[in-house]
Amino acid sequence: MQGGSSQSGIEIGTKISKNGDVTLGHISPERMSLALLEVKTKQTHGARVWCVPFARTLSGVQILGNAKDWWGKAQGHYARGRTPTPAAVMSFKATRKNPNGHVAVVSKVVSQREVLLSHANWDRNRVSIDMAAVDVSPKNDWSSVRLESAPGQLGAAYPVNGFIYPTATK
Repeated sequence: MQGGSSQSGIEIGTKISKNGDVTLGHISPERMSLALLEVKTKQTHGARVWCVPFARTLSGVQILGNAKDWWGKAQGHYARGRTPTPAAVMSFKATRKNPNGHVAVVSKVVSQREVLLSHANWDRNRVSIDMAAVDVSPKNDWSSVRLESAPGQLGAAYPVNGFIYPTATK
């Protein structure tokens, strides 16, 4: 794991899970523990850790398939937008370097142009908790971000579709 271990104390929005453990603006410690337990179990059995199951468990957004397909699959099922909110899934576009796309869960909004993400397999077969992501898009619309590649160092820019919120539209 990388980064700190802070949890957002912000609680806004409406409960969306049957258990009440995911609300827009808050990820429960129980949901984080469950996501990390799934990762540990996979690693113990020699299985690869992927971003999709980790994001699904952590956020409560129940979408299947490759990360590159989440944005389209969310349409009509989950609210989507360009504003980062804790518990929202950041959907990365597929690129030549990252052909399956990527998904990560916003754990904290630091400022209008910086968030902390929790996600799996950005660092191969590992989980990164509270990794910084900075909006570097020319229009300040979160369409391009740079992620913390090492503490205090930002890597290359990656294109982003937007945010999928754990609020069902149906």
